[in-house]
Amino acid sequence: MDTKEKQKLKIRAAKIRRHIIEEVHSASSGHPGGSLSCTDILAFLYFEKMKVDPSAPRWADRDRFVLSKGHCAPGLYATLAERGYFPVEDLTGFRSADSYLEGHPSMTMVPGVDMSTGSLGQGISAAVGMALAGKIDGRDYNVYAILGDGELEEGQVWEALMAAAHYKLDNLTAFLDHNGLQIDGNIRDVMSPEPVSEKFRAFGWKVININGHDFDQIEKALCEASATKGMPVMIVAETTKGKGVSFMENEAGWHGSAPNKEQRDLAVAEIDAMIEKLEAEQAEK
Repeated sequence: MDTKEKQKLKIRAAKIRRHIIEEVHSASSGHPGGSLSCTDILAFLYFEKMKVDPSAPRWADRDRFVLSKGHCAPGLYATLAERGYFPVEDLTGFRSADSYLEGHPSMTMVPGVDMSTGSLGQGISAAVGMALAGKIDGRDYNVYAILGDGELEEGQVWEALMAAAHYKLDNLTAFLDHNGLQIDGNIRDVMSPEPVSEKFRAFGWKVININGHDFDQIEKALCEASATKGMPVMIVAETTKGKGVSFMENEAGWHGSAPNKEQRDLAVAEIDAMIEKLEAEQAEK
């Protein structure tokens, strides 16, 4: 990825963050914190890495994506809209009774959603099943997933990880959105999953540690994952909850709270200033 492509991706990610704020504000509910923390990963997957076609969302040989932490649907919806799966204007209907954009991703309702998620732990389990099906059917697709670090408290996650290693699913790459916070506070205080990297390795996964907001590191990790044979890959991405909105960053209270109008205006102004700055830098290059 050259400098120009990276700049485009930064602008795209900033626009996705703006959409996230508008979604949860318009609904007066939703989960902005974790959506903002995994935005850069979503942007890279959908605009640089994954083999997808928005005009054919059920294309049999597409790469699959599962948002295991399904409550962060605002981030996924914003990414899908930016990628062209459905109109950006539809995002403001998020969580309204007359909209198809429900509070959690629905594969029957939303173009581009490969698995309905919400109950934590079930998403990574489905991703394992998709990857195994691809192996059995001889399909040349890859499966990607994003887990929340608080989600690791679910025992089903570890059963899925064990199965993925047993079946040598090298067509499966998962990201841990390791922002350190869940709805009740710091994950280490609630129910510590640490040391996560050592645990993943013990369960038979190749582990790559990165800064989840650095596109160069995301790219390098995904290239390494693609070259890995005989085992699934877990990319432990250190991220900031609420990334991109200064008053939301590293605040557990923004896990599942919507901004009021004043907070929305502050957040949008901050993101718009970043977009303007990035676009000016792009024009200079």
